[in-house]
Amino acid sequence: MLEVKLHDIGEGMMEGEVIHYLVKVGDSVSTDQPLVEVQTDKMVAELTSPCSGIVKKIPIEVGETVQVGTSLLYIEVDGGIQLKEKLSIETKQVSEKKANPTLEKAPLNTFKRVLAAPYTRKIARDNNISLEDVHAADPSGRVSEEDVLRFLKGLQADKELVEDVKQTVVVQEAPDEIPFRGIRKKIAEKMTKSLFTIPHVTHFDEVNMTKLFEMKEQLKASGESVSISAFLLKALVISLKDFPIFNAELDEENSRILLKKNYHIGIATNTDSGLIVPVIHDVDKKSIKEINNEAKDLTKRAIDGKLQPFEMQNSTFTVSNVGPLGSTGATPIINYPETALIAFHKTKKQPIVNERDEIVIGHIMTLSMAFDHRVADGATAVKFTNRFASLIEQPHKLMMEMI
Repeated sequence: MLEVKLHDIGEGMMEGEVIHYLVKVGDSVSTDQPLVEVQTDKMVAELTSPCSGIVKKIPIEVGETVQVGTSLLYIEVDGGIQLKEKLSIETKQVSEKKANPTLEKAPLNTFKRVLAAPYTRKIARDNNISLEDVHAADPSGRVSEEDVLRFLKGLQADKELVEDVKQTVVVQEAPDEIPFRGIRKKIAEKMTKSLFTIPHVTHFDEVNMTKLFEMKEQLKASGESVSISAFLLKALVISLKDFPIFNAELDEENSRILLKKNYHIGIATNTDSGLIVPVIHDVDKKSIKEINNEAKDLTKRAIDGKLQPFEMQNSTFTVSNVGPLGSTGATPIINYPETALIAFHKTKKQPIVNERDEIVIGHIMTLSMAFDHRVADGATAVKFTNRFASLIEQPHKLMMEMI
């Protein structure tokens, strides 16, 4: 008795749904005759008979979804007794070969199973062509529709050329290895926990940086060099005070949201060892100049691997400034157990309309803010970034908040 199993029709399928049997128990079938139609996640495929014989059993009902390798039909093969004897001899030869590798390899299957798509088999059946007689142009040995049509015209693929191609050996070079441990592994563990715990939502926005750039140049001309990042951090803390839900932590165990009173801002820093987040503590109590100096110092020591443990702890909100790297947008992962993270992207010169409805060149920065949707809603995130943008776009408002 020969089992007809659901095999991998292609693209790594794992299961299929039986949608229609083309034969029933007791029917005589011939080699390559369609037996059953199976629906995969990609296509509807016909499974054909590997031999001629009589259908003896159909154990799977129409509509059932089965795994690859499941027996769909049982066929009593024509000349079954002789076949069983032959298979018994071949099985014995295989066992002997395993015991003695010098023995010549014995065939494992009496039937030559030609690789071909269901439609290709249909063309061959309609024209009374045996696929075994058709040479495959594909080095894998799969007979294509073109091969069958070429055979109909009395032509064949160059078998010698195909065989030469089949014998070509592709040398696979050993891959380079990077140890997955230390900081890299800790980052992976933390990011996985964050992504699988927090339902992330990312809000994108634009901020007009033109006036802030003008203020920076004025300060530079007077001998004061302050980075744009320091202004952004100060505006961020002021916005967090107005929207404390983003400077918070969800305590699921006790069913409460903890609104933090401290404003410790983590600065995501790219190093050779991986992503490190040094923390500027109590940003709300520091001047823009102090924030600027501390941020530069922490970043440098993070890159040099000289941070102390307490300098990477207790952050309440994290910032990722990827604009200098050329980033234009991202969906950042929140630094668990925080509630939100904001990423500053590239600032580009582009045409804008000013207060007098004139088209001028402005500096526009894009930002993306990821937040925990269990704790806050999209409307709150929009209000938060609007507040932040207003402080940056009108720097005098930022100065007023520091009085």
